[in-house]
Amino acid sequence: MFAARRFAAVPRAWSQRSLFHSTAPAFVQKGDAIPDLDVLVENSPGNKVNLAKELQGKGVIVGVPAAFSPACSASHVPGYINHPKLKEAGQVFVVAVNDPFVTKAWATALDPTGKSGIRFLGDPTAKFSEALDVLFDSASIFGNQRSKRYALLVENGKVKEAFVEPDNAGLNVSAAEKVLG
Repeated sequence: MFAARRFAAVPRAWSQRSLFHSTAPAFVQKGDAIPDLDVLVENSPGNKVNLAKELQGKGVIVGVPAAFSPACSASHVPGYINHPKLKEAGQVFVVAVNDPFVTKAWATALDPTGKSGIRFLGDPTAKFSEALDVLFDSASIFGNQRSKRYALLVENGKVKEAFVEPDNAGLNVSAAEKVLG
C-alpha cells in the first residue's frame, strides 16, 4: 500500500525509469487533460491562474525553461508574438518556471503594449510543469529543475497536440511556425 502511494506521486517519466521500462518516457501527450491546479501566477503572487479552467475553448500553452534566457527571448516567444496566425490560436499562455515578477518584466520586455494578447505566467514551484511531466534537471545552467521547451495545442481542456522538445531546451518542434502553421 505504501509503495503504491509513493509511486502515485512520482511523475510518469520517473516512474517508468524506476520500473525499468524500455519505452521512452511518456511526457504530456495528446488527449491528456490540462492539470487542474491553482499554482500558476500572473503579475503577482496573489493572482493565481488555473489553466484547466481558463482553457475551456481553444488555446496554446508555450512552456519555456526560463524567462530572459537567450533562445526563449530571441526566437521562441517572439515567434509566437509575431506569428500571423496567433489570433486564430485562441488564448495563448507562456509558462516559465519563474516567479510572477520575472514573468511580468519579461512580458513587458517582449510585448510592451500587450498587443499580442499572450499572457505570461510564472510556475514558481514547478508544480504545473511537474504535473505535465516536462521537468528536467537543469542545475548546471539554472540551478534547479526547469521545464522542457514545449507547446501544447489545447481544445476544451485537453491536449489536442503536444510539441515537446526531445533535447529539453532545443528550438525545433515547439517553434511557432511548426505549431501554428
